[in-house]
Amino acid sequence: MASQADRELPSRAKQEETEGDTNAPSKNALKKAAKEKEKAEKAAKRQEQEQQQKEQAEANDTSKHLYGPIQSASDPRQTQEFTELAGLYDAKEDQEVTVDARIHNARVQSAKLAFLVLREEAHTIQAVVAEGGPNRISRQMVKWCGGINAESIVRATGLVKQPKEPVTSTSITNFELHIESIYLISEAAQMLPVQVKDCMRAPPMNEEDSKDEPEMDSQGLPVVSLNARLNNRVLDGRTAANQAIFQLQSGISNLFIEFMNQNHFTWINSSRLAGAATEGGAGVFEIKYFETKAYLTQSPQFFKQMAIAMDMKRVCEIGPVFRAENSNTHRHLTEFTGLDFEMVIKNDYHEVLSFGEKLMLYIIRNLQERAEFKRLTKVVDQVFPGAGDFKLPSEDSAARLTFAEAVKLLNEAGIEAGEFDDLSTPQEKALGRIMREKYSTDFYTIDKYPSAVRPFYTMPDPANPQVSNSYDFFMRGQEIMSGAQRIHDYKQLCERMRANDPPLDPLSEGFRHYTDAFKYGCAPHGGGGLGLNRILQFYLGLPDIRFATMFPRDPGRLAP
Repeated sequence: MASQADRELPSRAKQEETEGDTNAPSKNALKKAAKEKEKAEKAAKRQEQEQQQKEQAEANDTSKHLYGPIQSASDPRQTQEFTELAGLYDAKEDQEVTVDARIHNARVQSAKLAFLVLREEAHTIQAVVAEGGPNRISRQMVKWCGGINAESIVRATGLVKQPKEPVTSTSITNFELHIESIYLISEAAQMLPVQVKDCMRAPPMNEEDSKDEPEMDSQGLPVVSLNARLNNRVLDGRTAANQAIFQLQSGISNLFIEFMNQNHFTWINSSRLAGAATEGGAGVFEIKYFETKAYLTQSPQFFKQMAIAMDMKRVCEIGPVFRAENSNTHRHLTEFTGLDFEMVIKNDYHEVLSFGEKLMLYIIRNLQERAEFKRLTKVVDQVFPGAGDFKLPSEDSAARLTFAEAVKLLNEAGIEAGEFDDLSTPQEKALGRIMREKYSTDFYTIDKYPSAVRPFYTMPDPANPQVSNSYDFFMRGQEIMSGAQRIHDYKQLCERMRANDPPLDPLSEGFRHYTDAFKYGCAPHGGGGLGLNRILQFYLGLPDIRFATMFPRDPGRLAP
C-alpha cells in the first residue's frame, strides 16, 4: 500500500501543469499580437513608401527653387527692387514686379491652379499660381501656395496681366499677378483670434461693451464687436478702413503742422508731469515720482502761457492729454492727442477766434479736396456710410454765433436751455442738427460763453463780466475745441483764483511758477486746444471715438 506522500505526488504534478497552462498566451492573444505586428509592419512600409515618394517628388520638383521660406538676411533673393501694391493700379501689361505683401486669402482651385489675394495696407490684388509656363511651375508649388496661412507675409515676383473679367473682390480690379516665384518671409499662426476679413465688415452699432465674441449677421457671417476688435487691435488695424482712418489721422496732424508753419508759429514740447494738481485739481492722474507725488497734466495750457511770457509770440505743439474722468461715453477718453496753439493778441481777442476758424477750415477743406484724402474717405465710407458727407458753407468764413444766440435757437426749436447754464450733450447735438438744416454746415463756433462755466484763467468780457472772451468749436454738433483769451494781468489772475469755487491759492507750490510769469509782465494772449481724435471721429461720422484711436485708453481699458 502506497504511503501518504506517494499518493499526493501525482496530484501536485498535475496541479503544476495546470498552473503552467494558465500563464501561457491564449490562441486569441497570439492571433491579436500577430495582427498588430503585421499592422505595424505595413504602417512602417507605407511610411517608407511615402517618404520615398516624397523624396522622388522633391527630386522631380522643377520649381523647388521658386518657393519656400526665405533662408536668411543674406539671401540673394532679397536684393531685388520692390513695387508697392498702390503702384499697380496703373501698371503695364506683362510688367514684372516684386511685392512684399500679406496673404489675405489662399485657395487651391485644382492640382494645377491656386489663387491668392495679396494685401498691402488698404490695397489688394489677385495672384494666380498655375502649373507649367516658362518657369515650369510644379504641382508641388501650386499646393504649397494654396496652403499658406492667412496673414503670412510673402515676397512674390510675377507678371502683371489683365484678367478676362475685372476682379471685383480686390481693390485692384483691372490687373492680376501671375506668380513666377514666391517666398515666405513671416508665417502667421494657423488659428487667429479674429479674422481680418471679418473685421472688414461693419461692427454692431449698438453693442454692449461686455461683448467679446463675434456675433453672426443675417447672412450667417461673423460680426466682430468693438471690444473684440480692440482686444485684437493688431489684426483689426490691418483692415482697409482702419488703414484709411489712421492715414487720415496722420493727414490731419500734417495739415495742422502746415498751417502753423505757414503762420510762423514756434513748436514747443512741454512737460506732461507736474508737481501739483493744477487747473482746479479735478480729473488729474496721480503717480509716484521717486519719493514724492506727481501728476499727469490735463493740458499744456500753463506751459503755453508761460512760453508767451517768454516773448514767444506764437507757439504750438502736438502731444498727449490726460483726463482722469470716469466717463464711459462714445466721445471720451482718459488719454487723447491734443493740437494746441497760443498767440499774442494785438487789438481784439477775436484775432485768436478767427485764426482758429481759419485753421479748421484749412484742415477740413483740404481733407475734402486733396485726391489722396478723398480716396481714403471713400474707403472708410464703405464700412461707415456717411463718412464723406461732412458739410461746410461755401463762404471762406465759418458759421459763428454767440452763446446767447445758440440758446435762442434751441428755445425756438422747443429745447429748453438756460442763458447762463452750460450746454448739455443732448443740447449740443440738437444744435448741430439745427445748424446743418439752417446753415448747411457741420462746423461752427460758439462765442461768449458764461464766465461761470469757464476756467479761472479765462478773460471776462470787459463790457459784461457775466460772459467771457471764450469760445468752443463744434463738428456735427459735438465739441472738438475749447479756447479763450487768457487773463494776463497778475493781480486780476490772483483775484480770480481766490474767488474760484473751490478757492485756489496763487502762491501755492502748484501755481506759484505759473502766476509768477504774469508778475514779470506778459502780453495779452489767447489760444485753444483741439482734440485730434474727435476731429477725426466727427469728420468721418464714426460712431465711437475708439475707432479713431489706435490704442484707446478709457476707464475700463489699459491694454493693448
